[in-house]
This record gives sequence, C-alpha cells and structure tokens, in this order.
Amino acid sequence: MGKEFDYTANAQKFTAKYPVLSYVGTQVNFWMAANILLAIILHLNTLSLSATFKFGPVSGLSKNILIGAIAGFLYGSIVGLADYHLDKTVFRSKPLGKIILIKTGLSVIVTILVFGVIRFFLFQWIFLPSMYTARVSPSASSLKYLFYITLVYYFFMTLVINFINQVNKKYGPGILLPMLLGKYRNPREEERIFMFMDLKSSTSLAEKLGHLKFSALIRDSFMDINLLLSAFNAEVYQYIGDEIVLTWRVNDGLKNLSCIRFFFACEQQFRSRIDYYTRQYGVLPYFKAGLHLGTVTVVEIGEIKRDIAYHGDILNTTSRIQSVCNDYNKKLLVSELILEKAGLTPNITRESLGMIQLRGKEQMIGIVSLDIA
Repeated sequence: MGKEFDYTANAQKFTAKYPVLSYVGTQVNFWMAANILLAIILHLNTLSLSATFKFGPVSGLSKNILIGAIAGFLYGSIVGLADYHLDKTVFRSKPLGKIILIKTGLSVIVTILVFGVIRFFLFQWIFLPSMYTARVSPSASSLKYLFYITLVYYFFMTLVINFINQVNKKYGPGILLPMLLGKYRNPREEERIFMFMDLKSSTSLAEKLGHLKFSALIRDSFMDINLLLSAFNAEVYQYIGDEIVLTWRVNDGLKNLSCIRFFFACEQQFRSRIDYYTRQYGVLPYFKAGLHLGTVTVVEIGEIKRDIAYHGDILNTTSRIQSVCNDYNKKLLVSELILEKAGLTPNITRESLGMIQLRGKEQMIGIVSLDIA
C-alpha cells in the first residue's frame, strides 16, 4: 500500500478512538496556523509604520508568533468543543443556512472572549513590548481598530476553515490531504470490504408514508447509521436512494468482526429509538445487507463534481448478494470468503445457503446467513 493509505487509515483510527480530541485538534491546528499568519501580517505592518514614521526599532516577531499560537489554541479549543457537541445535538436537524448563522455568531462571541484575554492578560506582558518602543504606545482607539481587524480576519477565516471542514466531512477523515496531493488522480488497487444496506419493504413504506415522510425516514435512518461509523471503522462510500454503501479496509473490517458487528449495532441503534420512529413514522426501519470483499481500483473522477470512486466486480457482486436477501427471507448475507478470513464469535450464528447463482454472474458463490444468537 502507498503511504497515503497508511496516513488515511491512521487518521480514521485516531478519529474513531478519540472523536472529541480529533474534533478539537483539527480546529486548534487550523486556528493556530491562521493566527500565526495574522501575527506575521501585523508584525510586518508595524515594521512598515516604523520605517515610515521613524518611531524607532521594532522587534519581537517570535513573541508575536507566540501570541498567535496561544490565541489559536484558545480559540480552536473553544470552537472545537462547541462544534463537537452542537454537531451531535443541535445541528443534526438544522438546515445548512442556520448552521452557518449559528457558527458565525459563535465565532463572534469566542473572538471577543479570546481578544479580551489577549488584551487584558497577555498584551501588556508580551505583545506590547515586542511591537512598540518606549516612546510610542498604542491608544484605546488603536486597540479598537486592532480588534476590528481581528474580527474581520476571523470572520473570513471562519468561512474558509468551515468550508475545509465540510469538504473533509464529505470525503471522511484522512482523505482530503491525499486528494490535494493528487494521490487519487491515477487508478490504484486496494483490497476492501463492501456492504450494501437497503431499507426493507421500501416500496410499501413509500406508499404508506408519502414521499416527504419517506424521505425524512431515510434521512433519520442514515443519520443513526452514521453515528456508528467511527466505532466500527466504517466509511460511507455512497448513498443511493434508500440504500447506503459502506466500505472498510480489510484489516479494519475483519478486526473484531467490525464489518459484521456493525450491521447488528445498527439494528440495536434503531431499537433504542423505537419511541421516536413509531411516533414520527409509525414504523421501525429494518435493513437488509450483503457483505463481500475483494480487490478494487480507487480513482478520483469528475471535473464539475469530483469524487473518489471504487471500480471492480466486487461491488456488483456485493449488490447482488444483498438483492437475494428477500429470496431467502434473511437480513444479512455474507460471502464465504469473508468468513474464511474472519471466523465467527460464539454469539453470532451462521446458516449456509450453499453455492448460489447470482443474477448476471457466470460463477456460483458460497453465501452464508448471519444472525445474533
């Protein structure tokens, strides 16, 4: 495997193990870099003024950078913790426009607090001596304008950083950097596990609920599934109507049977919210799934809309495995190849369905039904 895949795997494992730290760390890194840049700009501006008005030498770039790093750490920590908790609660059901407004308001409040800390606790001790000589000191008006500069800068940097975070969320942890470096521009092979999960009785549910409520049911179901991704090292590859396609690197998926336990964890997640689903929709969602592994090629595709795509017969085969769940009245069907590499724990039962001829396939494949004992 290339280094980019190692980086991606490590990023995803870290996010799964330390979700809060990952959230906060991302914000801290971004804002420390942004604030150090601001400190350098302000320092260069001070040098320019010193050269123009001849008010003496200016020193202390390292102290300005220190102030920028401290401000970035404080700001990133507060915003990161707030974003994490709000994303898990308030933002789950809010439209993007309201999310942007709330985050912008939060950004303004935190900016005022952080600027206050810098102004009243750090400025006199560190920042002031590094920018001005003894003959020239900033007035209240100059500090006010410095605050305005900081506020405008933070506003636009908030937009930029939130945009980067949204792109990172689209592709998943550890994908954005390899994309920026062009690692997916040319096809490359990778061994992966895929799961196709499809909502059972979707046609009858759509007729019963109507298309608006049915879409809301799919939205809520996928949101509950997404809550479990990190814990089981799963990645969402695609949403296709009422179907969700998930993928794992083979080692991550087979470790502790994560790719299998994920399906049953989703069932438990739905059961834990049975009151909500029955109140909102009069039904509890049930999914059926197919699971298979094999070699695929991964490549960045598209020009107007870019995406990471997987190509290979494994995807078609996995989809076909899922499609025969109704034929055998089963909810989770996996290929024998998965079980050969994974094994099973005592609390998972298996029922072999034998060699099955999947639609559109020339070769038969061994299929096994799994359930919780």
